[in-house]
Amino acid sequence: MNQENLGELSNKADLLTNNNLVGNNKSAKSDSSHEKTINGTHDTLDDINRRTGRNMPQAIATAILLVAVIVACLVISIDTFVILLTIFMVLALWELHVDFATAGFRIPFLLLSVCSVITILSAFYARWHTVAMASGITASLLLTVVFATLNSTVSQRTLRAVEKKLQHPTSSKSAKANTFTNTAVSLFVVLYIPLLASCIVLSLTNTKYAIAHAMLLVFLPALSDTGGLFAGAWLGKHKLSPRISPKKSIEGLLGSMLFALIGAYAIISGFYGSSWIKFWWMPAIMGVASGMVGTFGDLCASMLKRDIGIKDMGHLLKGHGGVLDRVDSILLCAPVLMALIKVVGF
Repeated sequence: MNQENLGELSNKADLLTNNNLVGNNKSAKSDSSHEKTINGTHDTLDDINRRTGRNMPQAIATAILLVAVIVACLVISIDTFVILLTIFMVLALWELHVDFATAGFRIPFLLLSVCSVITILSAFYARWHTVAMASGITASLLLTVVFATLNSTVSQRTLRAVEKKLQHPTSSKSAKANTFTNTAVSLFVVLYIPLLASCIVLSLTNTKYAIAHAMLLVFLPALSDTGGLFAGAWLGKHKLSPRISPKKSIEGLLGSMLFALIGAYAIISGFYGSSWIKFWWMPAIMGVASGMVGTFGDLCASMLKRDIGIKDMGHLLKGHGGVLDRVDSILLCAPVLMALIKVVGF
């Protein structure tokens, strides 16, 4: 009996051991499968980031937040949107100030900020909008010429920002700055930020469709960037301008125009009802123009960054770079879209 009991116990022990081995093998296979799934996800995400040249999870989260903030401001009031636009332009000025300081140029940031705020707000709130804008730009140009010639000291905040940017340079280029070059760069900034931003606010005046115009001027260039990014990343075969921006492609340009065109029809049909049908061709022109001008704006910004020796204009918007990296195409598209809106009389 003892031997039989021992035999039974031995058989049971062998059975338990086999079951444990089978369980361990299944667990190992499950862990291996889970690990392969995780690695596959990481590989896919890394491939997407490599193709687009961005951290896409961060870029998508930032884009959603920006869209939510812009839409919320438009829902509150058009005045809130204008204030948000003014804040963004001051942030863009700061980025240009730091970027040019990195290359050795000095621009009167404080003066340009005050002039930009006054010009943008007066262009929107003054009785004669165009006159107010022209007066603001003229005064800004004259004051910039005077202040750019002064030997001003660089603030500690600017020096810290420049030191941080120089930690990750993309080239070793340096410029020999003098009074003439400082003045020329400062005048360029006046024509780039406050002038083009004023074209946005001019499109919001003397119309009951101010919200629609704001969405056209902001979201069409944004859709153009999005279409160009994905079409270029997955379909891009023919380089558009390899010397300036190696990732830009003809397929990306077509994607930019397509996304902007769809957005233009969606916004105009949603706000104007059936009255837009007699101008059915206008959304098509807006979409194509936004794609072409937005891409041109991106190329200009890329050329500027390459000359300065930086990768991004700033680091405020995670996954996108700086504020100016996002608004460069919006600024370049503003006068074109404003002209089209005024011509049709929307």
